[in-house]
Amino acid sequence: MMIRRWAAAALAAMIALAPPASACTGLRLVAADGAVVPGRTLEFGFDLQSNVVVIPKGTQITGSTPDGAKGLSYTTRYGMLGANAVGLPDIIDGINDQGLYVGLFYFPGYASYPEASPETIARGMAPFEYGNWLLGNFASVEEVKANFDKVALLPVVLDAIKQAPPVHFVVHDRNGNSVVIEPIDGKLVIHDNPLGVLTNSPTFDWHMTNLRNYINLSVTNVPPVELSDIKFAQFGEGTGLHGLPGDYTPPSRMVRAVVFSKSAPQSATGPDAVLQAFHLLNAFDIPVGSVREKNGNSVLPEYTLWTSVADLKNLKWYFRTFADQSIRSVDLATAIAAAGGKIKTITMESKQPVEDVSKDLQ
Repeated sequence: MMIRRWAAAALAAMIALAPPASACTGLRLVAADGAVVPGRTLEFGFDLQSNVVVIPKGTQITGSTPDGAKGLSYTTRYGMLGANAVGLPDIIDGINDQGLYVGLFYFPGYASYPEASPETIARGMAPFEYGNWLLGNFASVEEVKANFDKVALLPVVLDAIKQAPPVHFVVHDRNGNSVVIEPIDGKLVIHDNPLGVLTNSPTFDWHMTNLRNYINLSVTNVPPVELSDIKFAQFGEGTGLHGLPGDYTPPSRMVRAVVFSKSAPQSATGPDAVLQAFHLLNAFDIPVGSVREKNGNSVLPEYTLWTSVADLKNLKWYFRTFADQSIRSVDLATAIAAAGGKIKTITMESKQPVEDVSKDLQ
């Protein structure tokens, strides 16, 4: 428990220093063999020291509450793994052994949690613990829909910011179903997510309405036109997407995520779709220095800490980090077996290998 309190305090300190709107972007592909492949970027103002956390089936978990009392206790029905943050044993992006995926995304200015009461404490947990509960208990989006609001996400105060982290969630399953869950006015609200995309604030329904502003966009180039016997031809490729927003705000990234994921040619297999998803997510990388937030006398650069992709058919979770762009994979069955019934971690951070091919002449 001492380690958990330290980790929570560390998370609080980091969030207090971070920009008010973390710029995460998520999308989903479906391969011809039926493999559902969600992927996302994770941005923050500094390194969250994420690692892969492996949580076996049968693990007992107790939710946190604002006053330190015990919240909801449950035993996981399914094994799961994914990325955590600052040592917490809570998955913020990951999968379970039934092919369910959950991703946590920042949701500032809109997330609202109920007050703690005997009723909410009995079924309560911190917002960043919700991913474990979903992955540990449910096998499909249909099951999530039937149960998502049976728990209470409580405003577990992080000392450094004196508030709970504002977040919302995207859930995908191996059948291609998807939902977004948002804490609005103290209640959990669920939306079907047929496009399979998510960014940050504002609310998901607002983003869906905003997409109507871009229905003129096309991946097909605009043909030349003639005016007064003068032919006006395009300067180059991409004229059909003229007007596609290119900034890093959540609404603009949402539009780009829809355009890129829905225009991508369908991959043959899950592993092929994984590589394609990483290519698409390259378009959402935020380089250090291009997004900055002033915080007192400090200037914090928000940047892409890591990118992850999951194969819900083959039950593998892939990642690359800021310091190491090589793609690494974690096979869920192998990791769960190696964990030996205990919560274990796998280090995500490593140094980028650079292969010298100077002598590989043919």
